[in-house]
Amino acid sequence: MKLKLDLHDIYNRGQDIDRALREVIDEAVRVRAPLVEIIPGKGSGQLKKHILRFLQRKDVKALYHRVEKDSRNWGRLFVHFRWK
Repeated sequence: MKLKLDLHDIYNRGQDIDRALREVIDEAVRVRAPLVEIIPGKGSGQLKKHILRFLQRKDVKALYHRVEKDSRNWGRLFVHFRWK
């Protein structure tokens, strides 16, 4: 099962972005999803940087295994989880 978060609609509302990111990470932990796809889009790259900074926070980083930047589509990120 893969969860997907498209941020095109809230690209310019910082608090809504953080809330949406937190909700999708919490949902992935709750249902033990192996993958979350986050789509910031291909704009100037500021939203993608914001997402990466959010994912580097200590409390968030403890929840997932790794982040992968899509090599074919730079407007997309994958957050991988490892469950035992």
